[in-house]
Amino acid sequence: MSNDENNPSSSDPSRKRSGTALQLGPRKKATSSNPLILHGQHFGRTVFALCNFPALLTGGILRLEELQDSPIEDYPADVRREHRVFMDLIDSYPGLLDRLTNGEEDDIIHVGELLGKGASGSRADDTKTLKSAILEWLVPRGQAVIPPLSRNIKSDRGFNHEVTGAMLCPAGLDWSNAVTKQGLKSGETAVRGDQWPMFLYAGYDYDPEDPWKGLLRSEILIFGFKHVFTSPSSVDKEPKATRSGNAYLHGMKSVTKGSLAYIATQIRFALSSSSVFSRTDMVTDSENFYHSILDLLEDPDESAEVIDLMTWWTRRIFPNSSSSQRSISKNSALSRIREKCAALQEQANNVDTT
Repeated sequence: MSNDENNPSSSDPSRKRSGTALQLGPRKKATSSNPLILHGQHFGRTVFALCNFPALLTGGILRLEELQDSPIEDYPADVRREHRVFMDLIDSYPGLLDRLTNGEEDDIIHVGELLGKGASGSRADDTKTLKSAILEWLVPRGQAVIPPLSRNIKSDRGFNHEVTGAMLCPAGLDWSNAVTKQGLKSGETAVRGDQWPMFLYAGYDYDPEDPWKGLLRSEILIFGFKHVFTSPSSVDKEPKATRSGNAYLHGMKSVTKGSLAYIATQIRFALSSSSVFSRTDMVTDSENFYHSILDLLEDPDESAEVIDLMTWWTRRIFPNSSSSQRSISKNSALSRIREKCAALQEQANNVDTT
């Protein structure tokens, strides 16, 4: 995905999205190892990818003053999300809040631009490498994609190819149906970002009676995640931390909601026939897709399913750091110790209440 600059102002009103900072700005590429740029790279990949950082910081600082008189719950949902992203950014970079509150407005803009350079640069890098890498994951190893797909030109992907078309076909539609297939190929059947594709599901199998079944657990998502976060070589090997991996460099030990939405968006774009990611691209509607995935993962009513999903992901990508979340084997010595401890604790509680 090539990206727009993170600039709070724009001469084209059509590029703005409801005045929120959680959108892309114009294009800029990272060209430095400045700590803020490096932090922007990781923050964009793991927390929130598609936002205007100068506007996020400026709005967040102003909102902190407003919150002294009114709680965040009084604000609209989009503003509450924007403030959560702002606070996540503040909490993830020590000293950032002091720098922003004690600095001039120009300094706030400068900090935002550096963070934005990092986020947009990492998105562009990941898009470039995934464009060719994904061709190795479309069919089982040892088989060939027929007809062959170009590594550098995407026009033959998307609904123009049998394999990528089946993966991008919205869940609930039948790619094998000739009428459905022709409608998707011709564009007569428009696909919005919130119409999730089959590749999100394990085995590319969607159950309309249980839409959570296998959602966001597909093999191609796992390959994409490893490629970006643990290293391209880890896709074919046992998962482990590598010194060259983005996760290792940033001390990442668990899969985040933002990172999962980010990879899903990257994979979807890599499968598509579009050559350039932009906010005005209504064909891929990538920004809407990204937001729709995050909406589900952040929905309190879906917390039980989401917790299970995130645990599942962390065990597969960072198995060594998730051992505490693994279930204990039945009838093992450890399980007996835990049971005995629980029984003694319950007895003690009963004594205290009598």
